[in-house]
Amino acid sequence: MKHLGLFALVLGIATVGHADVTLAPLFQDHAVLQRDRPLPVWGRADPGEHVTVTFKGQQVGTTAGADGRWILYLEAQPASVEPAVMVVAGKNSVTIDDLLVGEVWLASGQSNMEWPVASSTDAENEIATAHYPQLRHIKIEHTVASAPADTVQSTGWRPATPDAVGEFSAVGYFFARELHRRLGVPVGLINCSYGGTAVEAWTGATALRATAAFAAVDERWRKDVAEFPDRLAKYPGEQEAFAKAEEIARATKTKNPLPWPHPPVGPGTAYEISGLFNGMVAPLQPYAVRGIIWYQGEANWAHPAEYAELFPAMIRSWRAGWGDATLPFYFVQLASYLVPEDPTHRGWAYFREAQMQALLLGSTEMTTAIDIGDPKDIHPRNKQEVGRRLAMIAKSQAYGVPADFSGPVFERAIREGSAMRVYFSHAVTGLISYDKPVQSLELAGADLRFYPAAGKIDRGTLLVSAREVREPVAVRYAWSNAPVANLYNGAGLPALPFRSDR
Repeated sequence: MKHLGLFALVLGIATVGHADVTLAPLFQDHAVLQRDRPLPVWGRADPGEHVTVTFKGQQVGTTAGADGRWILYLEAQPASVEPAVMVVAGKNSVTIDDLLVGEVWLASGQSNMEWPVASSTDAENEIATAHYPQLRHIKIEHTVASAPADTVQSTGWRPATPDAVGEFSAVGYFFARELHRRLGVPVGLINCSYGGTAVEAWTGATALRATAAFAAVDERWRKDVAEFPDRLAKYPGEQEAFAKAEEIARATKTKNPLPWPHPPVGPGTAYEISGLFNGMVAPLQPYAVRGIIWYQGEANWAHPAEYAELFPAMIRSWRAGWGDATLPFYFVQLASYLVPEDPTHRGWAYFREAQMQALLLGSTEMTTAIDIGDPKDIHPRNKQEVGRRLAMIAKSQAYGVPADFSGPVFERAIREGSAMRVYFSHAVTGLISYDKPVQSLELAGADLRFYPAAGKIDRGTLLVSAREVREPVAVRYAWSNAPVANLYNGAGLPALPFRSDR
């Protein structure tokens, strides 16, 4: 981007004195603009200053308000691979070069979305073969704010080339690559993710406070704030002690006896309520996007009942900011992981169920990663398959490409003698168990004491029985933190974990 000083770009415009015309943070060289939709363009100028935007033969003007804000809308444009120029003029002029028009998606969440291509499976080959100049990625910098911000720092838009793609969100890149190959148009990916963060930090304050779960969230936050100074003082020593213990454990091939020191939680940290929404999401709205992909939840697993309410509230708050109640929102159900802090070994099963509550909203879909996780690593490396599965949803639901996009989903279970017959949606292509008979099945009688069970695939249904249960009333599949999940449909997509005993 030309003619924009760093101070204006990062901090916005002062409310006193002369102010150059500036643009919202996503309007930079090499950006991708959303095709076939009106294009909002906005920024700051002097109060009352007339601003015009010229782009692809259009020239649209507006006047900055008393607070210096201005916004206007360009007419929708078809997809284009021809680099275009946008000129924004007021008392000064700003020129943005090499703009393409195609599909724009926002990728957000915590570390499994932020995880880079360079640390994923087959990274060396993926980087070497990344020659997609029309696929572009921008990374929003980690930013916490106590109120919705106007602007935020970023890496700038970067084409998918070997010298850049290693730092891209892996899930986001593999998702965008699938779309780019299938649709044949430019694809822009906005990477707005932050590892280790909770859903309450990503939710707008108004939406968050309207939930019944807010009281518990607020109580924990107030406690954290009170303890923050003491925790902040102790944290460096805890880190040093952990590092020394880790070094000794590796040298002696023993287990580190110390727990990993959690960073202090308090004002200005990534855990601040609504802090990431304010600092990282609000500055991006209402940039025209096709939809959102999301991979998060590990930080909230201990509170599934809260998440069942908070996650849909977060989605609604984002959609409100984009002014689109049906903005597509596709998300990932947590992968298998042996959670050290969970002695029940079932906490993530209940959390995965909580994630599914967001499916009650319109224009939401979920893919599961339960079969491709690493029980010993919270960051499974196979991001290619996660991105591919999200892209299958988008191709089907956002773009109308006829194809399977979901694995089998539990519909109902009916008792047949000493067995339960399980029916699924998304199983018209049949059911398949990979490598061995269906694993991770459980059956219970009226006492709801569950026993390991066997399953037989029968005409697109699953017949489940257990020797210990003669009069079954409930069945479960993959209902643990790290189950062996090997039930698929004919499209090769895994069945979602389920229980019939809610």
